[in-house]
Amino acid sequence: MPLEKPKRLSASIWLKQKTSKVYKSIAFIPFLVVLFFLLLSVSMIYLDYSDTGKDLKAATNWIRLKDPSTARTIVSVIAAGLISLTVFSFSMVMVVLNQAASQLSNRVLDKLVGNRFHQFIIGFYIGDIIYALLLLTSIRDVESGIYVPALSTYLLILLSVFAIFLFVLFLHFITQTIKYTTIIRRIYKQTLVSMKESCFLETEPDIAPAQQGHPVYSDRAGVFETFDRQQMAKLARKNNCVITFRYPTGHFVLENVPIADVYCLKETVTKELESHILSNISLVDEPSVDIYFYSGFRQLSEIAIKALSPGINDPGTAAESLRALFALLAYRYKHFPDNNIRDKHGTVRVVTKEMSFDEIFQRYIVPVWDYGKDDRNIRNQMIDLLLQLQYIGKSATTQKFLAQIQRKPFREDEYPA
Repeated sequence: MPLEKPKRLSASIWLKQKTSKVYKSIAFIPFLVVLFFLLLSVSMIYLDYSDTGKDLKAATNWIRLKDPSTARTIVSVIAAGLISLTVFSFSMVMVVLNQAASQLSNRVLDKLVGNRFHQFIIGFYIGDIIYALLLLTSIRDVESGIYVPALSTYLLILLSVFAIFLFVLFLHFITQTIKYTTIIRRIYKQTLVSMKESCFLETEPDIAPAQQGHPVYSDRAGVFETFDRQQMAKLARKNNCVITFRYPTGHFVLENVPIADVYCLKETVTKELESHILSNISLVDEPSVDIYFYSGFRQLSEIAIKALSPGINDPGTAAESLRALFALLAYRYKHFPDNNIRDKHGTVRVVTKEMSFDEIFQRYIVPVWDYGKDDRNIRNQMIDLLLQLQYIGKSATTQKFLAQIQRKPFREDEYPA
């Protein structure tokens, strides 16, 4: 029977989700940079008004500002300029995000928003502004130059010059980031890294025979992203059972549907055991490429499909996505994920469900062909990539698909140029 109430996530899964959410937040890097500038401003102001700072300014005339109004003017001008730079930088980021969402896919926005270089620059501007404002409030109307925070002011000037150079780098970087090829290559590289961590076997593993077990029902709806492999194996060993998942990662699971089966040799499956199993399963709204490499396949497939839509009509971008998809497929054909998780004694305790090469091909390649089969460029690119794939390995699905494409006449073939 389905569970009546949802269970809490285990501490490891909960902490992993929260840590990932904070780390991937657009405010993570800017917060750290702003915190550094806040500490820097307090430290420099303290140094300026300390005996050490006063002695240093008294001994060195060239770093001393005699007029507090001059320091106040310098800080005010720099603060106003940095605010303008920050607003302009934010505007450019929004333009890039809007173009990426309209031309490619909404799913690639995380790649652009999560760019650490962009976040560092925004954080540097905001931190510099906070530094200037705090410094502005500390300037006193005094006659002696040693009481004017000259050290902090000169450091602000140096930081502002560095901010201008950062802005030039930002302009260059934003023009490179907006290129479709750059976005596709970034998704490809991240997916390949994630795939190498998951698909490390060079021979296809033996699939454990299916056993009739006790179904465990999901306590909430969401995308099955991952589960705590170590804790799940310990849980299965402790209860002398085998846990078999019904769906591969990335599969959307409704609430109160069987997500796994538990086969115990002696003990019966208790509600407590079901609760522990569900607490170690992560169901999310949007899986991460770093954890779920099929998400990269989906993003590349969606980019190709959207590029072939009548409103965009960009077969070049679709062809670039196809090349990345086939490059990932070529690696997947030779490498396999291990769907058997064993305990320390070598006994299979957890059996996962993985998509086969043919299932990946049907799910992520065939839809691109459905949208682009009437485009000559896509047809030629698809045939070329399929022919090359035959050298890596012959799959019945790809051979049949290639034969169908080659038999199907193009609508303009009877009128050659």
